[in-house]
Amino acid sequence: MVGFENHIGKISVSENYLTEIVKHAVTDCFGVAGVCCVTSFHAAVSALTGGLAYKKHKGVLIRTDDQGGLIIDLHIKVTYGTNITAAVDSIIHKVTFTVEDAVGIDVHKVNVYVDDMTA
Repeated sequence: MVGFENHIGKISVSENYLTEIVKHAVTDCFGVAGVCCVTSFHAAVSALTGGLAYKKHKGVLIRTDDQGGLIIDLHIKVTYGTNITAAVDSIIHKVTFTVEDAVGIDVHKVNVYVDDMTA
């Protein structure tokens, strides 16, 4: 559960709900072929570098930072010929807007990792 407090009261949102919102936002972006599953190697590296109790996830990891905002890690695959820089910028803006609009929690950072490319 991801929770925060505002002037209305305490709000809790399930991680599964946030993950599904992010997946739908990402797959609607131009040039994105899908969300990649993260290998155990990537999970171990992230656990060591981020200091998190890393859960197995399917391409989307959502966590909170010290200020109460969200940090979202995405592992995606793109279609061949896609301008990766433009696609990543589009993904960052769309995910940030979609999550903040749907849930009301500030997104402080979106990390996009392009793990695969399809023809």
